[in-house]
Amino acid sequence: MAFSLKSPSFENESDIPRKHTCDGVDVSPPLSWSDPPDGTQSFSLIMDDPDAPGGTWVHWVLYNLPAQSRELPEGVPKANKLDDGSLQGRNDFSRPGYGGPCPPRGNPHRYCFRLHALDARLDLAPGATMPVLETAMKGHVLAQSELMGRYKR
Repeated sequence: MAFSLKSPSFENESDIPRKHTCDGVDVSPPLSWSDPPDGTQSFSLIMDDPDAPGGTWVHWVLYNLPAQSRELPEGVPKANKLDDGSLQGRNDFSRPGYGGPCPPRGNPHRYCFRLHALDARLDLAPGATMPVLETAMKGHVLAQSELMGRYKR
């Protein structure tokens, strides 16, 4: 089975439920993934909106998820460090953790959740930004899976 990312809250390329947006309670959706490639030492997750008016908007940066992880529950705490040792970076709302879809009124925006299987744990402190995480991941990505949802206000 190929490395894949999914959510019971929405199908790939379908609408993200309101509860996972700024118009709802703004909790992260539950996510799960299939077995990663051999040699996986950790995972990272980036969620962004490539359709934002000023360029890509980062909604979630999460890294050093343990290699044995296969899911994230709904409502991951918006903290720098999680109980399992995972770290969260700073999103474009200038805070740690998940910040749900919150597009301007108009056309639907795409929200891309990208999970990376890495061959190492990253030497990053909590609060890293997406560009810092992407630089640290270079040469360590064994596989990537993506789940895309849409939201319109």
